Amino acid sequence: MSALTVALVQQAIEWLAPQNNFAQLERQLGAQQAQLSGCDLIILPETFATGFALAEACAESPEQGEALAFLHQLAQRWQAVVAGSVLVDLGEKKANRFYWCWPDGTVRYYDKRHLFCLGKEGDYVHAGQERVVVEVKGFRILPQVCYDLRFPVFQRNRNDYDVMINVANWPAARRRIWDTLLQARAIENQCYVLGCNRIGDDGYGTAHSGGTAAYDFTGALLAGAPDDAADVLVVSLEKAPLDTFKQGFPAHLDADDFVLPALEKGPRDE
Repeated sequence: MSALTVALVQQAIEWLAPQNNFAQLERQLGAQQAQLSGCDLIILPETFATGFALAEACAESPEQGEALAFLHQLAQRWQAVVAGSVLVDLGEKKANRFYWCWPDGTVRYYDKRHLFCLGKEGDYVHAGQERVVVEVKGFRILPQVCYDLRFPVFQRNRNDYDVMINVANWPAARRRIWDTLLQARAIENQCYVLGCNRIGDDGYGTAHSGGTAAYDFTGALLAGAPDDAADVLVVSLEKAPLDTFKQGFPAHLDADDFVLPALEKGPRDE
């Protein structure tokens, strides 16, 4: 039976301290060595190296940054795909880039599409121009970042993915919305949904309570991390029950037929 084992790391990110955050993540993962044996995919939160430091000079090189090198290192050590969001330098602005690193050195990424206007993210970050699906161990995965969760049209499952994964710095003040939207995305898209959020205060004084969790294709909670505590939540997703459920209740066959309009080309597009 096809299964995907995923570790979701709920992290207290230290503001603008990449090396300290890398060391903390090493300790968190090392403390769960037995549990992580044979893990296929390890997920880190949004901007795991620095915090959501939009206005700070903390973006790294897209190809040779220290956070990307750390992801490669973890992928090699754990022989798993490792993924997390990093602020990278694109010149005039940054990208909020969700990297996916394989043990063999393969890298794919998704750039966050929906930018948080209330936090003026668009003043510092280019919006992503592509909806990306990656495949790990036969599971098709839609990567999403934080605020993307509020926009179901972009995430509509056209039977092209099995799992949606959202990494976030989602504030405690809007935690109920985070919990509700994760569950709703699972129900409406008939897919597994995994949310990986941080804990602790950031450099702007914003509190985060976690809410790292996994939901199945009916919206049922499979597992959740404790609030306000660093944790590594390990879940196993099975393909057969998902396929059986969709065959028995094929709501996707009745979905409205539409396509997303062409996204505007950004400065990094040729």
